[in-house]
Amino acid sequence: MPRQTKGPSIKDALAGNFGEEKLSAKEQHEIYTRVGETKEFTNETLKIKWEEFVKRLGDRPNLQSTLSRVPIIEPDFQLVLEIDNSVQDDLINSIKPELVSWMRKELKNSKIQLTTRISETEREKIIYSDSEKYMEMLKKNPKLELLKQKFKLDFE
Repeated sequence: MPRQTKGPSIKDALAGNFGEEKLSAKEQHEIYTRVGETKEFTNETLKIKWEEFVKRLGDRPNLQSTLSRVPIIEPDFQLVLEIDNSVQDDLINSIKPELVSWMRKELKNSKIQLTTRISETEREKIIYSDSEKYMEMLKKNPKLELLKQKFKLDFE
């Protein structure tokens, strides 16, 4: 019996399934552990390839959002991605081998490594009590104290 090869399907194309090639676990491992390719790449090339990978994650919006920032290239092809929290770090770790293998293959550089850095963001203090609200308003307008005294107001 002759062997049949499966070509593109019109039904799949109409449904939006274009048969993007996914790397098998074996291919990922081979690419991940390959040594030797060290082609230089620019920030612009990295950005284009990074966005290509993110587009492939159409069914995972949380991951797309997490990977919306493009990593910074540090010495020795170290890619550092700024993230906001440990939940994003867990999401990235779930696809890190696939992501790194894909980037190594596309950018033709076997030395690419991906690390994450949780950025320290200064969060504003949330004001709950009346006295805290009054103190914030007082910072904006010191004459408020005069009104409080004149009308004998108390917020305690």
